[in-house]
Amino acid sequence: MTDTSNAARFREFKMPDVGEGLTEAEILKWFVQPGDTVTDGQVVCEVETAKAAVELPIPFDGVVHELRFPEGTTVDVGQVIIAVDVAPGSGDAEPAAEPVAPAAPEAEEAPKGRQPVLVGYGVAESSTKRRARKGAETAPPAAAPAAVQAELNGQGTAAIPEARPLAKPPVRKLAKDLGIDLATVTPTGAGGVITREDVHAAATPVAPSVPEPSVEPTVPVEAPVPAGARETRIPVKGVRKAIAQAMVGSAFTAPHVTEFVTVDVTRTMKLVAELKEDKDMAGVRVNPLLIIAKALLVAIKRNPGVNAVWDEANQEIVQKHYVNLGIAAATPRGLIVPNIKDAHDRTLPQLAASLGELVATAREGKTSPAAMAGGTVTITNVGVFGVDTGTPILNPGESAILAVGAIKLQPWVHKGKVKPRQVTTLALSFDHRLIDGELGSKFLADIAAILEQPKRLITWA
Repeated sequence: MTDTSNAARFREFKMPDVGEGLTEAEILKWFVQPGDTVTDGQVVCEVETAKAAVELPIPFDGVVHELRFPEGTTVDVGQVIIAVDVAPGSGDAEPAAEPVAPAAPEAEEAPKGRQPVLVGYGVAESSTKRRARKGAETAPPAAAPAAVQAELNGQGTAAIPEARPLAKPPVRKLAKDLGIDLATVTPTGAGGVITREDVHAAATPVAPSVPEPSVEPTVPVEAPVPAGARETRIPVKGVRKAIAQAMVGSAFTAPHVTEFVTVDVTRTMKLVAELKEDKDMAGVRVNPLLIIAKALLVAIKRNPGVNAVWDEANQEIVQKHYVNLGIAAATPRGLIVPNIKDAHDRTLPQLAASLGELVATAREGKTSPAAMAGGTVTITNVGVFGVDTGTPILNPGESAILAVGAIKLQPWVHKGKVKPRQVTTLALSFDHRLIDGELGSKFLADIAAILEQPKRLITWA
């Protein structure tokens, strides 16, 4: 325990809610040890929630005094995970030699101040007058930018270098993930604060070199099974636990209906080959998933009732006028469904770039909880496993999911003759509470018609 006279020296960092209402997270890896110097914004550990693996930055400077939990421990949101000496050299306290056991840590009362909000920290408590709320008539004083800077960087009213760009911790992490230097970003937020939109805008002009945007299986490395073992028990936690709960909830809440259609996609495959040589698609990879995604977006435009969700609490059907397109991805931690925000507004090159970025991030295990929130409709590409089709379960909060089977050369009647053609089978599962058989059938038929005659992308879009 820390001496009372030295209590003010130590700041405690609690496990934040890094998702939407999550209650716990597992500490995967510590990047610091007791005695290490840390700075504001430095990533100190990686945790796995029910949605994703997330890196946690520390919101203050100092020297690591104690790690409260070892790697592999599941910690409740709000529990202290690390203590930092913010005034090293001013006392006799020594850093802890190693992390303590996870059971019942004896934590001293944390100094009053900010509480965790997502990955960063909220506004520091202060006796000074708060800044005016958004929309208030009173304009912020001339010195507001410096105060905003201090608040956003998690340092209360402490002095900080004026040259540092103004941005909240989650925005700083986004910029880091995208390789964007905040000093080069033009801020549009109040008081010169850089927003997420500003970072995305700075990243948009760059056409990234991305991997093939198909969702391929990634097999995790498993521990060797002891000789003679008759069974192995694997704890259900993290993403796997969330998948199980979500699938059970979806299957026994929404009445699923699945329809199938087998379609000749020979012309789509020719279009894919042509687009790979198109100068407008330079810098991105093109594959059938891109055209299927675009076909689905066009079909939603023709059948908007599919892009909706059932609100049980209010007994309403909520019609979405935007499409956040989910792409199911197999990762070492399990199945996740990140989505492309406002996919309906993207051009074909932009959609290709977004697909590539989404899949590459998922394979690296760096998909953020925000990237998996707010989806409206999903595509699952089971064809990469050589599977013809399946009956997919709806992603919770959505009303339609399209499964795409393997594309194979098969005998097909074309222009009155049997010829070898590229053929695939599509399966559409939908929530029968709000999508009738007629609407679901029209939607699926439109997707199939576009893939059979891709020129409809132009005439129907």
